Amino acid sequence: MITKTVTNAAEAVRDVVSDSVLMFGGFGLCGIPENCIQALLQKDLTGLTCISNNAGVDDFGIGLMLKKRMVKKMISSYVGENAEFERQLLSGELEVDLIPQGTLAERIRAGGAGIPAFFTPAGVGTEVAEGKEMREFDGKMYLMEKGLKADFAFVKAWKGDTAGNLIFKGTARNFNPMMATAGKITIAEVEELVPAGQLDPNHIHTPGIYVQRIFQGVDYEKRIEQRTVSKG
Repeated sequence: MITKTVTNAAEAVRDVVSDSVLMFGGFGLCGIPENCIQALLQKDLTGLTCISNNAGVDDFGIGLMLKKRMVKKMISSYVGENAEFERQLLSGELEVDLIPQGTLAERIRAGGAGIPAFFTPAGVGTEVAEGKEMREFDGKMYLMEKGLKADFAFVKAWKGDTAGNLIFKGTARNFNPMMATAGKITIAEVEELVPAGQLDPNHIHTPGIYVQRIFQGVDYEKRIEQRTVSKG
């Protein structure tokens, strides 16, 4: 029986080097690979290109990597919760490629499916279209977007088995499944790791063939970006 388990996050990220292209699953702070991010922070890395829907917040998630100046370029959709991101962008320290959220999701899905490019109407007539090929279909203009792939994809699942099969819970499913398919090496951290064969095949969201390393994570904070409570 093939096992893809590693001891912890430090072992999982052992061969990540500077100038790598990295994908991070999650939406806001929901379903982000907390343990892998913390392990990367312990490494002396620079020049990273990070593909993530969000850029974390100043004191958590990818925001900590930005603060440590590990990131050269962000490919993201929404970055409004991170003041350090804004500062680096405006000062020219950080290269940023802002992509409509649906386009980002499809570019990642395409990369994982081996599709080099596709046409979408999203972004036509805006800055998003600058420098990109345009084509007309049935009287409507579309722009060409290329698929995205990464050297390493970091995903976080609720449950997984030693063969790398993953089950996501609730909205933590978000970008994680598609990113798992688009990494040359996909590293999964899970809240519960079980022996192969214990997961119902009908409930698996990401088959283990897409995952190269898996470990059981620890000490999840599962922070909320903005907590709103009723008065009184």
